[in-house]
Amino acid sequence: MVGHEGQWREDQSLSKGLHLTMWGDDVDFRNSSHWNYGLRSREPWNKEMEINGKDELKLPLLQPLNGVVVTASQPSTIIDKKIKTVMFKIGNIACASCATSIESVLLELNGVESVMVSVLQGQAAVKYIPELITAKAIKEAIEDAGFPVDELPEQEIAVCRLRIKGMACTSCSESVEHALSLVDGVKKAVVGLALEEAKVHFDPSITDFNHIVEAVEDAGFGADVINSGNDVNKVHLKLEGISSEEDINIIQSYLESVEGVNDVEMDLAENKVTVSYDPDLTGPRSLICCIEKAGQGSNFYHATLYCPPRQRETERQQEIWMYRNQFIWSCLFSIPVFIFAMVLPMLHPYGNWLDFKVQNMLTVGMLLRWIFCTPVQFIIGRRFYVGSYHALRRRSANMDVLVALGTNAAYFYSVYIVIKALTTDMFEGNDFFETSAMLISFILLGKYLEVVAKGKTSDALAKLTDLAPDTAHLIALDDEDNVISDMEISTQLIQRNDILKIVPGEKVPVDGIVVNGQSHVNESMITGEARPIAKKPGDKVIGGTVNENGCILVKATHVGSETALSQIVQLVEAAQLARAPVQKLADQISRFFVPTVVVVAFITWVAWFTLGELSIYPKHWLPKGMDGFELALQFAISVLVVACPCALGLATPTAVMVATGKGASLGVLIKGGNALEKAHKVKTIVFDKTGTLTVGKPVVVSAVLFSSFSMEEFCDMTTAAEANSEHPIAKAVVEYAKRLRQKFGPQTEQMTDIKEFEVHPGAGVSGKVGEKLVLVGNKRLMQDSNVPVGPEVENHISETENLARTCVLVAIDGKVAGAFAVTDPVKPEAGRVISFLHSMDISTIMMTGDNWATATAIAKEVGIKEVYAEKDPLGKAEKIKNLQMKGMTVAMVGDGINDSPALVAADVGMAIGAGTDVAIEAADIVLIKSNLEDVITALDLSRKTMSRIRLNYVWALGYNVLAMPVAAGILFPLDRIRIPPWLAGACMAASSVSVVCSSLLLQSYKKPLHVEDARDVSHNSNPK
Repeated sequence: MVGHEGQWREDQSLSKGLHLTMWGDDVDFRNSSHWNYGLRSREPWNKEMEINGKDELKLPLLQPLNGVVVTASQPSTIIDKKIKTVMFKIGNIACASCATSIESVLLELNGVESVMVSVLQGQAAVKYIPELITAKAIKEAIEDAGFPVDELPEQEIAVCRLRIKGMACTSCSESVEHALSLVDGVKKAVVGLALEEAKVHFDPSITDFNHIVEAVEDAGFGADVINSGNDVNKVHLKLEGISSEEDINIIQSYLESVEGVNDVEMDLAENKVTVSYDPDLTGPRSLICCIEKAGQGSNFYHATLYCPPRQRETERQQEIWMYRNQFIWSCLFSIPVFIFAMVLPMLHPYGNWLDFKVQNMLTVGMLLRWIFCTPVQFIIGRRFYVGSYHALRRRSANMDVLVALGTNAAYFYSVYIVIKALTTDMFEGNDFFETSAMLISFILLGKYLEVVAKGKTSDALAKLTDLAPDTAHLIALDDEDNVISDMEISTQLIQRNDILKIVPGEKVPVDGIVVNGQSHVNESMITGEARPIAKKPGDKVIGGTVNENGCILVKATHVGSETALSQIVQLVEAAQLARAPVQKLADQISRFFVPTVVVVAFITWVAWFTLGELSIYPKHWLPKGMDGFELALQFAISVLVVACPCALGLATPTAVMVATGKGASLGVLIKGGNALEKAHKVKTIVFDKTGTLTVGKPVVVSAVLFSSFSMEEFCDMTTAAEANSEHPIAKAVVEYAKRLRQKFGPQTEQMTDIKEFEVHPGAGVSGKVGEKLVLVGNKRLMQDSNVPVGPEVENHISETENLARTCVLVAIDGKVAGAFAVTDPVKPEAGRVISFLHSMDISTIMMTGDNWATATAIAKEVGIKEVYAEKDPLGKAEKIKNLQMKGMTVAMVGDGINDSPALVAADVGMAIGAGTDVAIEAADIVLIKSNLEDVITALDLSRKTMSRIRLNYVWALGYNVLAMPVAAGILFPLDRIRIPPWLAGACMAASSVSVVCSSLLLQSYKKPLHVEDARDVSHNSNPK
């Protein structure tokens, strides 16, 4: 099978070469365009890109998280995009003839390109064109041939985000989720009620966007594709010079042939193109050059950047305007109905004309109320009929069903009264047209206020999105770093490795590193750090931050969706989609809420009608002009419309939306409601030492020799052994050893390479430098490697550790040659934060891979009493599990790769200081700053949010529990207290608005602890 796979790849490469040869001379546009600013020269362009691909700066500051973005491998050419390979495990393959039978059956299918069946492995590899046939059809063909397909392995999983329209309550979101889960090929679907979005993971070989959208629409809701998670880097271009379909095809072919282009979407009607690309290989300016180069002879093509309107804000605004307009139109008809029914009849003689009889007992007032109420019921209130139809069709019920039942009962009973009055000269009765009209008006007012309030729940996220500037200054430098050109371009046209000039007062457009100049940058909008941060060449800057007082040149390292700002927005959006466990209460109630309300309303009507017919209550209880049937009907309608499932559904997601957005603005990224709910239960916090409680930038303060080795050889061996290590202590040792080496003579021009390099987690490193075995690490590494540690070394270790310093031993050929004393200053706020946590009844533990003496000294300095030292990564995770077995809810705060197992094992993992990419992926909460006060902020915000969610539930449930009995008339016998249907509708609308407004109060959240930032601790130390 492996050999065959190789043959397939070879054939495919040949096809790819033939295709590219057609355009080979025309596509080489990179070196000829006026867009290539920001590069030092034209020739090294590709080399620079290659070098950058290996550079650490290529890695995003915040990596996409599991469940946030699912990246499928993207083919590099047009041929790859049209042909896919699927693997099947097939049973009952006994011999070569079976394999031949399967191959012959499949090759007859239209769209199957090649088939390879392995008899020994019982597998089949099928190459097919997805536009012509699906993987499911291929599987069915094999089964029809008499061979069972034991499993259809997971193919590449794509992800897309949908905007869902028309959801009103939890029942709606559950219906959408259910509809999506029934689509063949959909692996997972998550729907956010407050965010009004859905994230769908699906197999693109089985289904596509169109089928997914159709499933949502069939369920009765609107759906628009926002984007695909695989196409995170996109550019929208407006084309000029297009005169025919042939021009479109030429441009599309040129773009698809560019290396790094993943997808090209052409809009023929608008002459627009959307290109998804890999920023490592190409960029928007290169794509514009490609389009311009596609023009031949008299054909001249030109492309300009096109910024599509923000869909979310646009649709939100349209929804607000829709409800506002519907409410205004409803009032234009409902107010006259109210005046004719309630006001004028009380103003004699001004309302006497309403009693004028048109035919038999039909009066002018009755006729006018019917005329004005009908448009409200059937035109303005049409949305309730449509919503009810779709809800009942999917065998569920929502608020629309209750409103439709209540208003229809009032309207059609009133129509019955009109018909009876028209046909009978002795009939007397009252219509309820004002009940129907005013009920719809109040509900529309409530929906309008609810939409406005819900829009404000995402204000924090919108502010983050708006941080990036619209334009940037792109410059080009010569070999001597002199500026040779300077031009202003759109931020969307920035490519990796561009050199950008940021003058005082301007925003940094993308993430990058300073290559020239010094300044202070205000990062408060991203990290919450109030004090401007000094920046010098080599320092990283974050897109969206503000340059304060100096002109700096920045080399772009992260563009598009890879910037820290984009990653934060993506993380927060994913968090807002995640459903908190406490939401299950509302989900369970929503399943039987509406049917229960309908049953209660019917029982209410039967009870009051029976009591009236049996004359159990006195006749003077009846309101003027109303009989027993009408009173019972009013009570039933009030029960129907006063119940509010919407308030229950909005209680949790709106609070989570506000909290996650507010947290992001404070530099605390919470990954959804689950993390929020767990964090508020935390009673024990485990802190890592290095980089968490300490500054994380170790400094070597001394070095000592224990053997006959010279200081020169000692430094050279140490530098060679530690050069490949990424540990902060290793970097400090290398820096110190290099500076110390310079004091004892000229350093060798070329560093000696290390062989057999090995990292010992929690202990150190080892390897062979030349012919000598070198060990650099702690005492445990020496013991594990059978290196004797003499009394002199033991005494030095004890003295060093008693000073809260780490002793790094260096052994050469089985003998301790010397040692470095390393110190890592404690963060200035650590002591106050630990004290504050104790005041919150949260116990603290320190767990580190460092030695016991250093760990104990640091713990004593910050106020932690429980310490676990000399723990490797798995040991940390095991210790956390032991704490959990004692019934503790444990949070782990760490920053490194070695903390990842513990972060995953903990109930709540917190990655501090944006840590490493692995730590961020493992954590439930990401603290952008390295300030420990954000640990308190995260826990306190989670407690405040859960309290707010409980308050929302108390209000939503309490409202329904109290309002329904009052609406049913339980207080009517006491003092004739009842809730008319129109007032019940107003109460129902007010309950939803009140829950959203309650959640909005979280926007006023303030940090519980503000630690004064100490001055930067100097990490430069002169060798002794």
